[in-house]
Amino acid sequence: MNQSPNPPLLSVRDLVTQVATPEGAKTVVDGLSFDLARGETLCIAGESGSGKSMTALSLMQLLPKPTARVASGVATLGGRNILALSEREMRHVRGRHIGMVFQEPMTSLNPVLSIGRQIIESIQAHRAMPAAEARREAKRLLDQVQIPDAERRISQYPHELSGGMRQRVVIAIALAQHPEILIADEPTTALDVTVQAQILALIRKLQADFGLSVILITHDMGVVAEMADRVLVMNRGREVESGPLRAIFEAPRADYTRTLLDAVPRLGEMIGTASPKRASAASADASPVPDPTTPVVEVEDLVVRFDIKGGVLQRPVRRVHAVEGVSFRIMPGETLSLVGESGCGKSTTGKALLNLVPWSGRVSISNRQIAGLSRTAMKPALRDIQMVFQDPYSSLDPRMRAGDLVGEPLIIHRLASRTELKDRVEYLFRRVGLSTDQMKRYPHEFSGGQRQRIAIARALSLSPKVIIADESVSALDVSIQAQVLDLLQDIQNETAISYLFISHDMAVVEQISHRVAVMYMGRFVETGTRAQVFENPRHPYTKRLLDAVPIADPGRARRAFIPFDGDLPSNVRPLDYAPPELAPEDLGNGHLVWSELRKPLKAAPMGFSSIS
Repeated sequence: MNQSPNPPLLSVRDLVTQVATPEGAKTVVDGLSFDLARGETLCIAGESGSGKSMTALSLMQLLPKPTARVASGVATLGGRNILALSEREMRHVRGRHIGMVFQEPMTSLNPVLSIGRQIIESIQAHRAMPAAEARREAKRLLDQVQIPDAERRISQYPHELSGGMRQRVVIAIALAQHPEILIADEPTTALDVTVQAQILALIRKLQADFGLSVILITHDMGVVAEMADRVLVMNRGREVESGPLRAIFEAPRADYTRTLLDAVPRLGEMIGTASPKRASAASADASPVPDPTTPVVEVEDLVVRFDIKGGVLQRPVRRVHAVEGVSFRIMPGETLSLVGESGCGKSTTGKALLNLVPWSGRVSISNRQIAGLSRTAMKPALRDIQMVFQDPYSSLDPRMRAGDLVGEPLIIHRLASRTELKDRVEYLFRRVGLSTDQMKRYPHEFSGGQRQRIAIARALSLSPKVIIADESVSALDVSIQAQVLDLLQDIQNETAISYLFISHDMAVVEQISHRVAVMYMGRFVETGTRAQVFENPRHPYTKRLLDAVPIADPGRARRAFIPFDGDLPSNVRPLDYAPPELAPEDLGNGHLVWSELRKPLKAAPMGFSSIS
């Protein structure tokens, strides 16, 4: 509760929200109460399913009806209970008094309308304003949210902007009516750490400039430490505990809060160690540093480019240089992590190893060259290399039972049938921490963490020598993420399997890696052991990535706002573009740094940006 002598701007009491299920009404927000003071940032923290977003949707009366409804409660704003307002009355509250920023900007922006038109519509919804004046106001809002060259951007469409730029547009729309409260629902979850740092700093700046009160919904305790004045921790629809930021972090009363904080990977906690460390049990045995033997994966001068076609005849007019001349090796039992922002070429590199995209260069999997192999000829190589994708729900067939999904690779490769197949699938389920009773369920009947375990079991079914984990834990809550990371390390300890771990989360990468390769604009800029890259970063881009990581420490000074000064770099080049040859500087013991950082190019026409 708010302890300020001044009356709160927003006061919520005994909020109960229910959703309809085949078994009857289910309570997803259960008796929640809190206050929001003027100019304050309240962070509502908790894992997926805790009721955070449902609380925000309830306050905005945006619940999907009739599936969900506010069953009871009071939310007082300006002397009125906004939960009791009609839809017509609520339209004047939304935007004018409360603005909202959603997690995924692409789904909250209309793809067929220019961003200028969408901002102008939000302005004119509550204010009678001529079109020319509304357009000037829209450009002013774009300037306020630090979008450069507003005159050009105002005519562009959402797909022509990067994720960070789209999130700025959504913030501009939320601020169009100068609201008193800004609700930001996981506004940075889908963004890279550097863009995330920019957006968080922008919200703090706008809060100071306009006296906003902010309700920030997040599961990232680093973001909480960076932003909050007070914290409300939720679990299963209920308040677990609430209080000032430092009190929650330094003396949490609830076991759930302590578990949430303990599960957060903290950048720098691996200093002085050579091997990966378990996420949820730091004292457990770590995997040994791999011996220098024959590499299980060997890549030399990998190049991936995509043509962009245009004109009446649809001929190539530009070319995306997605991956440009990268080389690396992965040893048995080793984890090599590829890190960098979206568009740097990490995922494309992983897909090239599976022949999922056209590429040139030399790729060897278990001493088998895969260049030019047909789909049939590639099958033996796929027994040695498998992939776990970021979103397990989209990579699992929703029409198949979980047991059939895990056993399908064994059937395709004719490695098991009947009783042997059933026994192998049951073993894999137990291996990833699932019960054999769950084999008959469908993917939608599992949680996100359980679905990722199914994806890992499916990847393990062929007993591969290497697994490509493409952002495999980025969409998971911190406690589930810790469990999945522990599972991956347990499997590595027992089987000496190798991982190509693709991520933009530097704290997770530090925890799980033996070696690290930092990518920018399709090329490596720094490679080395975990200790070399994290404890002695030498490239400016590596330092930038590390500096942008939110740290779960409220005592750390909050970063100053840095104006956004240009477009994100693009890998789209003219057809006759010849990439320069760059030679690395060897700092010793395998620590390589490519000192020349190519100048960022302006975004290419038609809104194409770098592809990952």
